[in-house]
Amino acid sequence: MQTRKQPIFSKEDHQQDESITDLISALASQSAGLVRDEVALAKQEVSEKIVSFRSALTIIALGAIPGLLATLALCAAAIAGLSQYMEIWQAALLVGGVLALISAIVVSVGLAQLKRVNLKPEVTIKSLEEDKEWLKEIT
Repeated sequence: MQTRKQPIFSKEDHQQDESITDLISALASQSAGLVRDEVALAKQEVSEKIVSFRSALTIIALGAIPGLLATLALCAAAIAGLSQYMEIWQAALLVGGVLALISAIVVSVGLAQLKRVNLKPEVTIKSLEEDKEWLKEIT
């Protein structure tokens, strides 16, 4: 009586291994696609924030040009008016000092606002954290 040798791996085991291999391969492929999509989302989000930031800076710059010209004219008028009561150099010094003080205040306020600007892609970071948790759950 001869006994048949059974293969170590049956055909069913091989099919099961293939399906697990296929699942792992699909998971890796989909995870890579997910990461690519998240990177694209981050780029889009940062791009939108930069466009709005650039737009605001452009408007500020365009408004500053006539403001500068008006300030120059007002300075000349203030110096001319004060020269009736003091020497012209004293009037120019006084007007220049007041403008320097105003400028320092405005710049400090602008810097404080600039520090609050957040260019971090919050939506993308949240989405990546959710994806990380999802991947932890399925593995």
